[in-house]
Amino acid sequence: MCTVVVLFRPGHAWPLILAANRDEMIERPWRAPGRHWPDRPRVVAGQDELAGGTWLGRNDEGVVAGILNRPGSLGPRAGKRSRGELPLAALDRVDARAAADALARVDPGAYRSFNMVVADRRSAFWLRRADETDMIESFPIPEGLSMITAHDRNDSASARIRYYLPLFAEATPPDPGADDWADWRALLASGETAPGAGPREAMFIAPDRGYGTVSSSLVALPANAAAPIWLFAPGFPNPAPFAPVTA
Repeated sequence: MCTVVVLFRPGHAWPLILAANRDEMIERPWRAPGRHWPDRPRVVAGQDELAGGTWLGRNDEGVVAGILNRPGSLGPRAGKRSRGELPLAALDRVDARAAADALARVDPGAYRSFNMVVADRRSAFWLRRADETDMIESFPIPEGLSMITAHDRNDSASARIRYYLPLFAEATPPDPGADDWADWRALLASGETAPGAGPREAMFIAPDRGYGTVSSSLVALPANAAAPIWLFAPGFPNPAPFAPVTA
């Protein structure tokens, strides 16, 4: 179960700030964010070396796209395409609205269930294929703070959302211009859980039967024409340091 946290503030100097932890089988090979696709030279994304897609990326037009599994859908299934194709398809578009519209028309039977986040400086969306019989639905992400795991946006059925959404709401928002991400970095690295919740409901999942948090990202899109910021931590977010993605 991965996690994406979105702070969407139209009209702010930094209208979109996104934090993400990727939870995956630790031995599944991947490459850090870069320009890994010769046929997509304007895309910067992490690459899943097993299936060739990505879990999170951006393009030079300022679109950010990430994908998460729904409950009980970890890993590939015979006859289904890799969900990592979908963020790449989103990043072929020049804005988030066009990307969300295009993805809502994708054949849902080709993929296992998923959640997606697609956003830019002006709009943000989450897409859901709730189970393998459902169509792909697209919902605007409202202004303010949103958190998505394997469950719906801000869904208290998720013990992680129930515990951590109030903590993100209470935290000092990042100030990307001042390189101040302190509160959000600490939350991404937290191994705490709600009372009674299992260790896989933490924000940071320590290795557990070959599964855990394998990378973390902090992304900020400016309102002006300045370059976006992407800080990436390979491996565990604590103590592994974050470093800028410069591709």
